[in-house]
Amino acid sequence: MERLQKVIAYAGVASRRKAEELILQGKVKVNGQIIKELGTKVSPSDKIEVDEVPLVQEEKKYFLFYKPRGVISAVKDDKGRKVVTDFFPHVEERIYPIGRLDYDTSGLLILSNDGEFTNLLAHPRYGVKKVYVAKVKGIPLKESLKKLEHGIQLEDGKTAPAKVRLLSLDKRKGSSIIEIIIHEGRNRQVRRMMEAIGHPVMKLKREQYGTLHLRGLNAGEFRELTIHEVKQLRTLAETGKGWHRIN
Repeated sequence: MERLQKVIAYAGVASRRKAEELILQGKVKVNGQIIKELGTKVSPSDKIEVDEVPLVQEEKKYFLFYKPRGVISAVKDDKGRKVVTDFFPHVEERIYPIGRLDYDTSGLLILSNDGEFTNLLAHPRYGVKKVYVAKVKGIPLKESLKKLEHGIQLEDGKTAPAKVRLLSLDKRKGSSIIEIIIHEGRNRQVRRMMEAIGHPVMKLKREQYGTLHLRGLNAGEFRELTIHEVKQLRTLAETGKGWHRIN
């Protein structure tokens, strides 16, 4: 017997939190009866429906995707813009992006239909590290970069300590290339952090996520994660070691 919201999450329909919302909204039936009580346990023989659609256990899929700029990190967009799942036309499973990269940011994004895995990686307390490379206006002083390393106050609170490195600078063009490593996932976080020290981002790319990197992929391409890679990510999240730097 398993909790109903957990079964829905494992089926790839939604994250566990979203599954709980669906139950409370009366959109879930078990053996033909609407269930609104969280914690209800079900067995493999029970017939479960979500929004009148029978629940089918899909094969778990895990993809590493190199998101191009100008693509929405979603499965649909009401403005008709290109979304990440448009790049997976032959994947039959209902996959969803884990976290997001904003429209103008390129780089590494994971997609999966495993709701439990999604919840594990997306929750900020698990601390899976993310490595970004940003081209910014101006040449930041060491003191400014130190502010980011210690955490900087944004409108939604102070950021956790980051690891920051100046990779290169161009005095003639008045720009710099910065590597920044964070383990939070706030909306447009890196862009807001750089703006806070007076160096707006001109171009941004996420190059690593936990143990994963983009090597071998071009923008718009993807590959399936190996069983070993999925296990590594789970371990990083569950043990809280996702913050350690990869050489």
